[in-house]
Amino acid sequence: MSIIDTKSDGLPEFANPFRPGAGHQPPYLAGRDDECNEFDGALNQTRILENLILTGLRGVGKTVLLETFKPLAAKKKWLWVGQDMSESATNSEINLAERLITDLSLLTSSFLVSNERQASFGFGREDIIAHRPIGYKELKRVYEETPGLTADKIKGVLFFVWRSIPQGMISGIVFAYDEAQNLVDHKHKDQFPLSVLLDVFQSIQRMGIPFLLVLTGLPTLFPKLVEARTYTERMFHIIFLSQLSAQASREAATRPVQKQECPITFSESTVDQIVKMSGGYPYFIQFICKEIFDVWIRQSRLGQEMTIPTLEIEKKLDNDFFIGRWANATDRQRQLMHVISMLENCDTEFSVQELVNLSKEMLSKPFSPSQTNQMLVALGDSGLIFKNRYGKYSFAVPLLSSFIKRQIFEACLSG
Repeated sequence: MSIIDTKSDGLPEFANPFRPGAGHQPPYLAGRDDECNEFDGALNQTRILENLILTGLRGVGKTVLLETFKPLAAKKKWLWVGQDMSESATNSEINLAERLITDLSLLTSSFLVSNERQASFGFGREDIIAHRPIGYKELKRVYEETPGLTADKIKGVLFFVWRSIPQGMISGIVFAYDEAQNLVDHKHKDQFPLSVLLDVFQSIQRMGIPFLLVLTGLPTLFPKLVEARTYTERMFHIIFLSQLSAQASREAATRPVQKQECPITFSESTVDQIVKMSGGYPYFIQFICKEIFDVWIRQSRLGQEMTIPTLEIEKKLDNDFFIGRWANATDRQRQLMHVISMLENCDTEFSVQELVNLSKEMLSKPFSPSQTNQMLVALGDSGLIFKNRYGKYSFAVPLLSSFIKRQIFEACLSG
């Protein structure tokens, strides 16, 4: 397909406007106005009754949207705490406490506590508070001197921070944690970091302290929260991010070019192809647009006709995004995913029975219901499949079905 733009003659030096990457802020955020409005509504709560969960498949822009929320919070005088919730931070209750204290200290180190005697909330002692910064050591001291379990100690730290902040100057604090699907209770170790986090924030919010919890993660996140504490369903409002609409996808592809006044622009037919190839997923839009621009820049400077290298872009996307996950699956697991990819509803959700029935048509050695269940659990552990609350399953990676079909086709050609 040949696409030549009239602005490409005498191409000057300019930067590619597209920036694919994990959590990289795009030059233009398309199609997320409703989600930003929902976050704005959460900030307007006079008393925190609903926290937020941002969830969706990889590549839908969860991390980007979370970063977009940050300046929105600042405009309304909310402070911001948080980062990635790593697996190491959730191995134990103590590690979780250390994560919260460390993150809080980066925020509070610029605050000074007043020079007066104040009673610690609910713990039967008094603090002699001097004019000193509320850094890590100060928060750690409060944590260690607060009696009770880990949850009690964290509550003591959070209450200490809130009463030490100059009242009236801020609206509250947003605790925002990405990759929160890593949060899990470890019953076999008698460690319950996820339950502790939920208990702490529910208790703090009941006191009327405006600490808003915002968690971002894969679709496995919310079922884990509900399993840990049944009241979670009443504690959170879920924002499920799906792929962009056709119009928003077009804006994600064209606005960055317009914004930077690039000498190369996309024609309508090029944009149509980008939208189709990307499936409306923001990461894929950025990836595909960047690759097209890089190729067109080289072609233009060499005086060549500018074309879209569709197959080459798909191959690079396969290697960069899909192949690592595919390589971790066993041959039998790949067979099951091949069966999934042949379902008409492979890109939405499917049931065990649908897979069992189709495997009987496709395979000489079909899957039994018990085998299918076991393998779906294993694929869930490896991040390729997730189970929703309705007894259905879905691919956890966007456009994975198309990748699988390409792999099967290539295997047939080489075989």
